[in-house]
Amino acid sequence: MGAKVKLNAIIDGIEMQTEEFESYLNKEKGEVVFVSSKALLAAEDGEDFDRLVDWEQEEEDIANDIVEHDDKYANLPSEDDIDEYDMIERFCYSLEDDAIQSALLNAIRGRGAFRRFKDKIITLGVRDEWFAFRDNCYKQIAIDFCEEEQIDYVE
Repeated sequence: MGAKVKLNAIIDGIEMQTEEFESYLNKEKGEVVFVSSKALLAAEDGEDFDRLVDWEQEEEDIANDIVEHDDKYANLPSEDDIDEYDMIERFCYSLEDDAIQSALLNAIRGRGAFRRFKDKIITLGVRDEWFAFRDNCYKQIAIDFCEEEQIDYVE
């Protein structure tokens, strides 16, 4: 349909999303754009902005383009679309060392699971393995997104 997009741009866009900012792929240009939820709401409401500084005006222009040409943009997967707990659990089960696997599985039970997990991967010396696993998961999420949206991508 449009330009090929770099998977790393998709991954970065996914990771940078927050409650206040959303990431979209401009399918024609193969570029990821970031826009605030506030700017999107203003564009949806048809608010007119004539007293904005340059960067605010640029964001408003992007928001208006997204609202007016939603077929040209694809909203990247957000935190709500990604089950990080499941990712962590799959990582734990992927480890071959039973003692490490067991310690991590125990750490992710109950409240505070994410904090305990992050502390435990450091103490158990598997932090690098976790980040490699996590990066691979995000890469697969980006590939699945591109395939679902029928977007050509390059690694």
